[in-house]
Amino acid sequence: MIQKRVLITGAAGFLGSHLCDRFIDEGFYVIGMDNFITGDPKNITHLEANSSFEFIEHDVTKHISIEKSLDYILHFASPASPIDYLKIPIQTLKVGSLGTHNLLGLAKAKKARLLIASTSEVYGDPLVHPQSEDYYGNVNTIGPRGVYDEAKRFQESITMAYHRFHGLETRIVRIFNTYGPRMRLNDGRVIPAFMGQALRGEDLTVFGDGSQTRSFCYVDDQIDGIYKLLFSDYAYPVNIGNPQEITIKDFAEEIIKLTGMYQKITYKNLPVDDPLQRQPDISLAKKLLNWEPKVNRAEGMLKTFNYFKNFTDIELNKRDHKDFSNHIKK
Repeated sequence: MIQKRVLITGAAGFLGSHLCDRFIDEGFYVIGMDNFITGDPKNITHLEANSSFEFIEHDVTKHISIEKSLDYILHFASPASPIDYLKIPIQTLKVGSLGTHNLLGLAKAKKARLLIASTSEVYGDPLVHPQSEDYYGNVNTIGPRGVYDEAKRFQESITMAYHRFHGLETRIVRIFNTYGPRMRLNDGRVIPAFMGQALRGEDLTVFGDGSQTRSFCYVDDQIDGIYKLLFSDYAYPVNIGNPQEITIKDFAEEIIKLTGMYQKITYKNLPVDDPLQRQPDISLAKKLLNWEPKVNRAEGMLKTFNYFKNFTDIELNKRDHKDFSNHIKK
């Protein structure tokens, strides 16, 4: 049997690295691509000696040249947390626009199916709850978070244009809050932020009054949903997330109980355009993919906390390119 080949951009990121593992486990030859602007080489060092994996250090906003044939492309290159995309707003917009355009062109040339990683952020601060795929969203295009939200909305639009005009096989996953091992403690999202504060003996910081809600999906469930979507026959966006909703204040109390650190909760002003509600309607994923999350929050959070607890440096998740230098092809 000929080994199918898949290109995964953002391969050294949180979700990208888990996707590399899944596709290798499924028997694929994986080409990982990342420029390490937010990805961490340590996330893929375990694949260095794997004969079914190769890595290319490259910025997808630049021309992409792959000599080998490709069957599938998964575009997961992008800053994904507010602390990142507020720090590098132009790069965030470029990877969603120029990067997506480059990968669509590559997919067309290779006759490959392309799956893009969109996000629940396309719904903005939603006026509809829970959010289903037919909701058009409530996004502030010129607000500080707009660089990420609009990059992803444009990404969806150009992908559908290629699908309709060129007949390209495309898939769009709208990813809701996901957590698990390989997240960065300093990436600014609520789970690593709370766990990092607890491990450092600091009080937990809640923005606003804590009544805003989130719905957290464990990474294994998320990867399974993405995998099933890629091999479906559906070209329109599909929500993948866990509909179990919780307020941030209640979640902070869960983290305090889980870690056994007994910190207090402190409150700060809510950031601009921070969504007040976030909960996926996954009816479509259930119907099309026979998918729904299996890992409950207590189990997933314990696995995640144990992962973070094993870090020797909980202040910063430092990147070290030297460990992976022998495997990088420029």
